[in-house]
Amino acid sequence: MTDFLPADEIDALFEKASQGKLPTEPAPNSGAGRRARWLRTVDFTRPSKFGTDQQRRLRRVVEIFCATAATRMGGEHRIDLDLEVIDVGQFTFANALASVPEASVGAVIETAGAETKMVMSAELSLVLEVVERLLGGNGDAVTERPLTDIEKVLARRMFGAFVECLSATWYDVCGANLELGRIDPLGEGPAIVLGSEPTLVVTVEARMGRRSTTLALLVPYEAIAPYAAAFSSREQAAGVAADPRAAAAVRAGLRSVDVVLRAEVGDARISLEDVLALRAGDVVKLEGHGGGEVVVYADGTPVHRARAGRSGTRRAVQILGPEGGVS
Repeated sequence: MTDFLPADEIDALFEKASQGKLPTEPAPNSGAGRRARWLRTVDFTRPSKFGTDQQRRLRRVVEIFCATAATRMGGEHRIDLDLEVIDVGQFTFANALASVPEASVGAVIETAGAETKMVMSAELSLVLEVVERLLGGNGDAVTERPLTDIEKVLARRMFGAFVECLSATWYDVCGANLELGRIDPLGEGPAIVLGSEPTLVVTVEARMGRRSTTLALLVPYEAIAPYAAAFSSREQAAGVAADPRAAAAVRAGLRSVDVVLRAEVGDARISLEDVLALRAGDVVKLEGHGGGEVVVYADGTPVHRARAGRSGTRRAVQILGPEGGVS
């Protein structure tokens, strides 16, 4: 049998595929048409390891990060930064790094207590503008150049704020915290996983004034493998419903909250002129009557129907049933 390729030819094909040089499928003819039906081109640079639910959940995590990070930059540093997810795609890690603009700064994000890592990249022009604004400038005259040692410290502060915002949402999904690792120019690495590792790239547009740049979060599958079920919306929904500790924790946290409870016996609608004319001793007639039902409010929300009366020497109401329900 000679239908199998030699080992050296198979290795050559994989080497070409890793470089994006895929063989061209020959056009079917009378001699090879029968076998051509069983051949298909496989793009090794675009894996399909991440499921649809996992992609959707990770995109949602980054969307929430965009909102919280923009709010934090505006509130703490008076930097008007708009962030918006514009694309999600799967690549190998090597191709994911190649898809990021060359003049970018990469920050390694580590999962606390684990060996898994991710990369957040930001275009150099965005980093320089944020740094200049942190130093009191307006960022209008930013030109791309290598970061100085002081600027690297301030860049770390920016990435630190971003990682804290991302960590809060990440923890809500899988219960793991994120920490900021090293920061390097993206051209120098960082090689945190093998180049063939399936990686999800979430691209974010960053708008600051008239300048539009990009952030990118590179998530190797290895980083979510320990929490893969949590990043599936169906699995997570089932897990939350089956865990009684979550409901107990919510009830325990709400028990000590003070709520103003009031019963509205009646009301009156009068003009502002009449209100200003009220004097001590005046009588205001209320709509409704004391023997009828009253509404009990928790703060401003109607919660129960009740009957007004007395309990000893105190005024009281007797609960009849939920407001809007059947007693």
